[in-house]
Amino acid sequence: MTESPPNTPPDSNSQHDTIPTIPIEFVSEEEMALIEAAYAATRSSLSSSSSSSICSPTSRFQTHSRTIHSITLLSKRGLNGSSELDIEDSDYLKNPQKRIRVAQPFLHRFRRKRALSVTDITATEWCEKQMEFSLLFGKRKISKAMKAGKARHVKLEEEVVKKVKVHIKSVEDSWALKFINFITCANQLLFEGITRELPLVGFVEGIWLVGVIDELRMPENGSDRNPILVDTKTRVRDTLPAKPQSRNGRLQLMCYKYLWDTLAANSFPSGQFFDFFSLNRSYMLSNDIRERTASSGFPAKTLDDVIQYYINTCSMLPTSHDRLLLSRYELQKDQSVLGEDEFAYDPDWLKRQIQSNLEFWLGEREASYTPQEERWKCRHCQFASICSGNPVPNIPRGSSSSSDHSSSSS
Repeated sequence: MTESPPNTPPDSNSQHDTIPTIPIEFVSEEEMALIEAAYAATRSSLSSSSSSSICSPTSRFQTHSRTIHSITLLSKRGLNGSSELDIEDSDYLKNPQKRIRVAQPFLHRFRRKRALSVTDITATEWCEKQMEFSLLFGKRKISKAMKAGKARHVKLEEEVVKKVKVHIKSVEDSWALKFINFITCANQLLFEGITRELPLVGFVEGIWLVGVIDELRMPENGSDRNPILVDTKTRVRDTLPAKPQSRNGRLQLMCYKYLWDTLAANSFPSGQFFDFFSLNRSYMLSNDIRERTASSGFPAKTLDDVIQYYINTCSMLPTSHDRLLLSRYELQKDQSVLGEDEFAYDPDWLKRQIQSNLEFWLGEREASYTPQEERWKCRHCQFASICSGNPVPNIPRGSSSSSDHSSSSS
């Protein structure tokens, strides 16, 4: 949208006395996001043009939607309709400080006042470019396999946990509920030996991280009091996952162990928590939540009260077992077990993975394409038609292949 000067030309005698009308350009957040994505894609294409596997966006995307190129030109167009870049545009391209000021890191743009999730970490490890596109253009579409996996997790949770509806009135109530559910699940683990869908909130590697553990169980050996983390993955086909999927699942469980062990070490900076999320520690919780805490044996009136109970509970917890079990690769149609993956915790590898993730989220580098040997992932990506890293852009997304690469869902 541009403000145009009056149609009637100014009197030549008064040109010097008349204040000129300055054209003002308004760019929406959506258009700005597309501009930034186009700029990033252009730089990536130029830097890797020597590789034969790098392809440009397909014509189908350009025909059926408002392309990144066209929106970029529209937003750059001057008052006279010209698409040439003006001085400010060229300065924007040359000056990295201006780029940083306009394009904030994804962590600040999309996770402001909210924590990064373990799902964010694993999705970024799967494909940074896909994560970038999902942030800019919308979340990944939920497939039937993903819906079936979610339904299976709900059923597993209902086997050991009874859900109760609670009315919340504020963001403080919402956070309080997460901590209350953690306390309830932790007590169930200590007294019954098993719990499921345990929410985690912790501060690791300089960031706030949240997640939900599928299952925690105490070892059958009574002398061992270190709980074992278990995860369940469902499969459409009766095949075990490919190596990248197993690696991604292991990363997920290691993140949960890192969070759990950090909490068990009594490391929860409550002051930083209230400050970062801009929460009122003295906020009076809703009646439903206060009744819930009272009936559970830890009466709390404010969010700060709940946090104190949370910290006290964490101080009584043992660290989790170094042996992790990515269990129950189940066939969706009948829940038959296809296999189990037991592995050891690798803290050094985990921290390298998290730090690599944070480089992307903090804007320290551009998004990387998935490795060449893992480009089969592109066949199942909804952004394949606009990604220059897709080796075969004309193959429809979700085309059949010999492996069940996309059917696993947490």
